Order: sequence, then structure tokens, then C-alpha cells
Amino acid sequence: MKSTNHSTISEFILLGLSRQPQQQKLLFLLFLTMYLATVLGNLLIILAIGTDARLHTPMYFFLSHLSFVDVCFSSTTVPKVLANHILGTHTISYPACLTQMYFLFELTDMDNFLLAVMAYDRFVAICHPLHYTTKMTPQLCVLLLTGSWVIASLNALLHTLLMARLSFCADHAIPHFFCDVTPLLKLSCSDTHLNELMILTEGALVMITPFVCILASYVLITSAILRVPSPRGRWKAFSTCGSHLAVVCLFYGTIIAVYFNPSSSHSVERDTAATVLYTVVTPMLNPFIYSLRNRDLKAALRRVIHRQMSSY
Repeated sequence: MKSTNHSTISEFILLGLSRQPQQQKLLFLLFLTMYLATVLGNLLIILAIGTDARLHTPMYFFLSHLSFVDVCFSSTTVPKVLANHILGTHTISYPACLTQMYFLFELTDMDNFLLAVMAYDRFVAICHPLHYTTKMTPQLCVLLLTGSWVIASLNALLHTLLMARLSFCADHAIPHFFCDVTPLLKLSCSDTHLNELMILTEGALVMITPFVCILASYVLITSAILRVPSPRGRWKAFSTCGSHLAVVCLFYGTIIAVYFNPSSSHSVERDTAATVLYTVVTPMLNPFIYSLRNRDLKAALRRVIHRQMSSY
């Protein structure tokens, strides 16, 4: 097959969500609003947890890092969308495209790992409450977090280096608003079998293993909750993990809709809509889901906002 060395491709064209001028203005305002809500909401959670000693527990430790990852996740894609609209351009340089893809891989993996670690935390809290403090030690929390970052970074680096070895031909228009791996592989005129094999094996293992851990944790949690004699006790036990379960369903539901459907059912519009959900909407909703269902966090947020208001 005839190929062109990728060094001749200096940039890609991001076709975005719509080519209609009126829709572009509406989408710009929508993305800007959601991005500001994401940054503000998640930073408030980080600030509330960091400044309230009562929230210095493993559950809130991982939640604060999930909020940090969500801010970074949205910041990887949305500012570029907004900048392209303001500047009237749709281009992204080749190095910037690979960099964006690297951070998308890394931060998606981190979301995945943190949700699994938080599920394990809820399992220990509900199934082994008397041993919670001895099992979920600060050292273990730091070890789980560090291990997650290391694995996520190595996995992202692997797939980015595999993408960097590919050549791209004349067509360099990406029918998306960011550099996702699937449309990039479709644009390549090199043999992409190794990339696809690694995504289906190593990449799938990195995604599926935490998901299986979450399922196993919730099977054991459900079994423990059903053994609680009083309905009030069962509801109290379930309410401690209800927010996490809602975020898990939202995160994995949108990822499955994008990447684990038959190719015949895929369309650019459908995939783009689902991608917006997990890259933009989910990070924005996470702070609301956790704060609305958590009295301790709501109280801490009120104290933070009150301190900020009283300082003016």
C-alpha cells in the first residue's frame, strides 16, 4: 500500500460538532457553560475536602483526586474547542494531537481506576466496618493512587507511541472535536493491526479489570446490605455508595455506547454525542451527584462558600 511519511502531516483538521454557523454559536456557549461548571464544581469539592478535617478520610481522599482528574479531563478537550471557535480555525498540530490523545488515554484510565478503588473503599466500609481503619490506611491509599497513575501513564504512553509510528496520507480531516484514537486509525495509510490488537487486548484489560472489581465489590455490598434486618439500616448502608454507583453507571454507560457496540451500529453523530457525554457532561455532573447525596460534603461546601462570601 502506498503511504506517506507522517512527517509530511503537520496538522489535522478537527471538523467539530457542527458546520452550521448558528449551531456553532450555540455549541460554543453550551461548551463554555459546561466547562466553567465543571471547573468550579470540582475545584469547590477539592477545596471543601482539603480545608475540612472531618473529610480527611479515604473516601474523600479518592473523591478529591477524582475531581482533579475530571478538571484535567475536560481541560484536555474543551479549551481547544473554544479556542478554535474564537480564532475561526479547525486545525490542531500533529504533536498537539498526539499529546491530546496521550492525556485522554491517561485520564480515562485514571477515572476508571479511581472508580474501582472507591468501590473497594465502600466494600470495606460496609462489609468490614470494624476493620475499616486498619485496612484502609493512609499508606494503602497513597499506594493505590500512585499505582493507578503509573499504570495509566504507561498505558497512555504505549498507545501514543504506537500511534506515532503510523503514516498518514492526504486526508487528515478528523470528524470529531478532539483527537480520538478510532478516527486517527481510520485516517492512517499504514498497517494498524498492531494498534488494534493492543487496544483489544492490553487496552481492554486495563478497562475491564477495574470494571470487574467494581461489579464484584457491589455484588458483595448488595449481599451484605440484604442481610441488614431493618429497612432503615439497609437504606442507610446503600446511601453511602449510591452516589458512586450513579457515577459508575454514567461513566461506563457512555463508554460502552462509544467503543463496545458493533461497527454497523456506529454513526459519526451518535458516537460524537456519546463522546460528549463522557468527556464533558460526566465530569460536570460528578460534583452535583456527590454533593446532592452527601450531607457531610454539602455542609463542607456551605462552609467554604460562607468563608469566601464573608471575606469580601
